Amino acid sequence: MRRFFPSFLLSLLSLLCFSPYAVVANPSTTSADSTSVSDSRSDYHEQLILRPLPLSALLASFNFRSNTSLSAFEAHNFRFFPRSLGQILQHAGTRELHLRFSLGRWDAESWGARPWNGAREGGTGVEMWAWLEAETDEEADHKWLTLTNALSGLFCASLNFIDSTRTTRPVMSFQPEGNHIDANATNMHLLYGVLPHEVVCTENLTPFLKLLPCKGKAGIASLLDGHKLFDSSWQTMAIDIRPVCPEDGECVLQIEQSIDMVLDIDRSKRPRDNPIPRPPPAHEMKCNTSKPYNAHDTCFPADSAANQDWSISQIFGRPIKGACPLTDPTVSPVCIQVPDSRVVFASEGAIEKKNPDQTSRCFDFPAENDFEIFLPAPDGSVEVVVDQLVNKPETPLLYAERSFTGHGQERGGVQTILRNPSPDQEVEFIYMESLPWFMRIYLHTISVRVDGQPGKADDSLIHEVYYRPAVDRARGTQLEVRMTVPPASTVFLTYDFEKSILRYTEYPPDANRGFDVAAAIITILNKDQSVGNSRFAAYNLRTTTLLCNLPTPDFSMPYNVIIFTSTAIALAFGGMFNILVRRFVAANEGPENGLKKGVNKLKAKLAGVLKKTKKGGDKKQGSIFAAAEEVTTEKTE
Repeated sequence: MRRFFPSFLLSLLSLLCFSPYAVVANPSTTSADSTSVSDSRSDYHEQLILRPLPLSALLASFNFRSNTSLSAFEAHNFRFFPRSLGQILQHAGTRELHLRFSLGRWDAESWGARPWNGAREGGTGVEMWAWLEAETDEEADHKWLTLTNALSGLFCASLNFIDSTRTTRPVMSFQPEGNHIDANATNMHLLYGVLPHEVVCTENLTPFLKLLPCKGKAGIASLLDGHKLFDSSWQTMAIDIRPVCPEDGECVLQIEQSIDMVLDIDRSKRPRDNPIPRPPPAHEMKCNTSKPYNAHDTCFPADSAANQDWSISQIFGRPIKGACPLTDPTVSPVCIQVPDSRVVFASEGAIEKKNPDQTSRCFDFPAENDFEIFLPAPDGSVEVVVDQLVNKPETPLLYAERSFTGHGQERGGVQTILRNPSPDQEVEFIYMESLPWFMRIYLHTISVRVDGQPGKADDSLIHEVYYRPAVDRARGTQLEVRMTVPPASTVFLTYDFEKSILRYTEYPPDANRGFDVAAAIITILNKDQSVGNSRFAAYNLRTTTLLCNLPTPDFSMPYNVIIFTSTAIALAFGGMFNILVRRFVAANEGPENGLKKGVNKLKAKLAGVLKKTKKGGDKKQGSIFAAAEEVTTEKTE
């Protein structure tokens, strides 16, 4: 009853304060009938897409896009393009830049395909790749070093640690996203760096928001709070800068900033003053009755039936502080992807536009009013609710898992499991590994095996291999494999490697934790579109990072040796020093020290006291003898 009353009160308030969709329009017709706006407003737009996921999760995708003409950029005229970032790009000769800050793991089995087809996703930590204009490789390396150091200070990240050992030059995995019409292919150098151990936190979000025209004061960016963003199950921040040349207009330099996060609805709705999770009473739990072990004392929670009623204020802790006044009015700032059968309440004055596919709707609202969305829980049984709550997740083109194999501290292996869910189409992709120099791959051990065929390798699935061996303390290992997975098959890609022994000073403070190995990058190729010998990427995904344990010395032994040696040196040096600098004389010839003076003074005082005592005794005895003589004389007389 205590849980029912707040839900009922919230629903009642939403009916009073919010209004259902007032206007239903087609987005395509709305953009065509919209009034003309100034160029300054059309150079920037932002959009938030909310998509409920199974298992009481919510995907929130923030997208911000700014354009500036190349002529204005080269003339140092900045309007919506951030000046701080533009000056760095000009100084480093950067033609295209991609930067990723990621944390967590995307659950493809439950959540389906990745947002933006994985194009805005990065591996755990920090990823960065860029196309630099340079005449030689040495010049490109120098500009790359300048770029990483400048961006390190701008985003408060450890990008300056991307040195030559963490930098590779991909050959097949990456293709430019922009239109480089006037660029010479021989002068374009692609460099890629990764920091899998970097911890993404609030200090990286703050400079990200400062690059936006409205900062975090208005628009959808007002929802971005570090406590919510970094409490999510999975999140990634992406910055993409590329030149875009339309067919009937001037080329522009485009910066696209995006943040994608998966929030746990139940955890986000907990009050901040009482965040301790407490299980609901047994009679309020919704169980999956299809399980064979379901009983009165055994309950398996239903996948999507619970915690699917929420509002923006409950999830993010605040409503949207109006629309950004600089955004393009033809682009709806907020969209939500839920079936049309589900009721959505929005703030008064908002205009709802339903998509013809009946799976999403968008909202327009004025800049001076706060905006709120409320989704009440639908009525019905668990089976009906599951079909009505969320759209069915899209099946990804490929599932990938990666792990270590083997045992011991000398050698090991890597196994990647690749599964193609399509029943009739094969998947061709490029598999890229950027490994540290202390993992030395045995290239002849690379093999591909199809599940169900134990002990039989199928090397025909590998079409091309690019391998660049590591150089100790100078360059990491680079491996790129172009291969194919047959329909409805699972393929195992394996190889062995040898572990190197590091120097004493090369171990981090937490050496026994292990060393982070960057995520593998999988670029799925699209067979329908091709440009020359390269093809556009249809889908991108990253595997999880790995933790490699290297032979670690006993760090207590050096300290024991240091302490023992220092003690021995102190004793030997002290004795030798005394022999060399001290002058040995007889005890009675040496000068009196403080203790000896004190003893002599004490002896003198005792001697004086005894002498006075002796003199006093002699005088007393003399007086007695004189008195006796006087008495004897008197008696005689």
